Amino acid sequence: MTIRTKTPNLLDNPPVPVQVKLAAAWTSFMFLYIYVDYFHLYKPGTVGNILAGVVFEFDISATWLTVMLASVAIPALMVMLSMTLPARVNRATNLVVASLYIPYSAFNAVGESWDWVPFYGLSIGIEVLLLAFILRSAWTWPRTPADPAGPATTDLRQ
Repeated sequence: MTIRTKTPNLLDNPPVPVQVKLAAAWTSFMFLYIYVDYFHLYKPGTVGNILAGVVFEFDISATWLTVMLASVAIPALMVMLSMTLPARVNRATNLVVASLYIPYSAFNAVGESWDWVPFYGLSIGIEVLLLAFILRSAWTWPRTPADPAGPATTDLRQ
């Protein structure tokens, strides 16, 4: 008599390279970043202010639009840079850019009324969590151990 035991089918969970994690986090950040700006257009008075040439306290100008384009282009470029830069430069770039975007993200809530706390709290909260994930992933980037008995020392011992 044969006894059959059913073994569970375990899903394969291969390690994900740090570069892929970083690119995915920057992609998520970009989607959220763009949608927060898009949904902000539904806030009463926003479109009227834009048509009047003002956003927040700033006059809409070529300089202002260039700065806003750069603020979106940098995280968009981080998706590609996270996949292509060499490890040491990649790590440093992600640490610097993510660190700078945390206060930049928080700035979105400046001057808003308490009625909008749920919208800005959720959006900024998720943005900051994604940026914290990027910082943690870059900070804990795995290192390859140095080989003390590499080819240079092997020749000396012989």
